[in-house]
Amino acid sequence: MKVLKSGLASLLFLVLLLGVYWFHVRYLRVDVVFYAAIADVFIAAILAALILFGIRYFALFTGFEKTLLVVIWLLAGYALAISVPTVIDRSLSFYILEKLQQRGGGIRHERFEEVFTKEYVKEHRLVDVRLTEQLESGTIAIENGCVKLTEKGGAIASFGRYFRANWLPKKRLLMGFYSDDLTDPFRKSAESMDYKCR
Repeated sequence: MKVLKSGLASLLFLVLLLGVYWFHVRYLRVDVVFYAAIADVFIAAILAALILFGIRYFALFTGFEKTLLVVIWLLAGYALAISVPTVIDRSLSFYILEKLQQRGGGIRHERFEEVFTKEYVKEHRLVDVRLTEQLESGTIAIENGCVKLTEKGGAIASFGRYFRANWLPKKRLLMGFYSDDLTDPFRKSAESMDYKCR
């Protein structure tokens, strides 16, 4: 009986999550898709917890069991927030599939760099989206037309570089060949550029 009722309670949470998320993206302002989705998870979990702790139908659960259900919902909601709206919003892989579909099912291989540089960046407002996310995260600041790394941003960048160099695959398949290029993508960057802030 507990398994059935916990399943029903979890289904209630998922329905609430879907409803809250739909209302949020449809009628309210969203600064960052991932943060908005996480906020929706918390709102749905609170609403479902109020029902779980408040009605007699779920009285057979102990307080500890009810708390565990809420924790499970939060973890599941977090996984959904990352796996669905955030991935679809950010994913280059989804873009490739959608672009192929838009162009009738096929694009010449040698023209993909052009698709990315001339269409993807513009169509998805890639620079605006990513700068907005970083501003909202507190990892950058924009001062006098200069995008600057904050202390928090520097720490995250250092962690990313460390992880990339030491914990990403050294033999990764890239177009038929195994390479470690992505463990240090800046190794082939130009030495100096004229876009640095003074």
